Amino acid sequence: MKRNKPKYKQIIDAAVIVIADNGYHQAQVSKIAKQAGVADGTIYLYFKNKEDILISLFQEKMGLFVEKIQDVIAGKQKAAEKLLVMIENHFKILSDDHHLAIVTQLELRQSNKDLRLKINDVLKEYLLLMDDILQEGIDNGEFDSKLSIRLARQMIFGTIDETVTTWVMNDQKYDLVKQAPAVHHLLLQGCGQKGE
Repeated sequence: MKRNKPKYKQIIDAAVIVIADNGYHQAQVSKIAKQAGVADGTIYLYFKNKEDILISLFQEKMGLFVEKIQDVIAGKQKAAEKLLVMIENHFKILSDDHHLAIVTQLELRQSNKDLRLKINDVLKEYLLLMDDILQEGIDNGEFDSKLSIRLARQMIFGTIDETVTTWVMNDQKYDLVKQAPAVHHLLLQGCGQKGE
């Protein structure tokens, strides 16, 4: 399997840096090869084209992302706690890899529709994990039984995603992970409207 070969990972890691630094459209395969320390032709032993590199990069990184989050939430009992850990880890993974944050928050969004559809397929596993947490919260009485899982998931993912995008757009000047408790509180408590 190509994915288990060291050069595959080398090329993926190089692609993250080159795409973050140059933008997807200016990230030539030759630049990725140079960053990876391989010949241009070597890239084509692993990937069909630049689009394939971007999709593979997202599959690889998102797969690790989901695995890591599954591991850390496994020991948690309450759905609300799992949600907090999920938010913290989402922020931590992107905070620890600034190049990956730029690629996921900015470059993936500028790709064509077909590419975005393939990326959405990869994202499904992450969103299903979120659905499981929400369903668990409903089942154990932590969350409102009338909660729409689909809508709640959109709101949660949208909030997490926008928080990361804002951090990237602000040149990552503040601690993203420290935002997690406030985001978690807002998602659980909403705006806390008081009676008139």
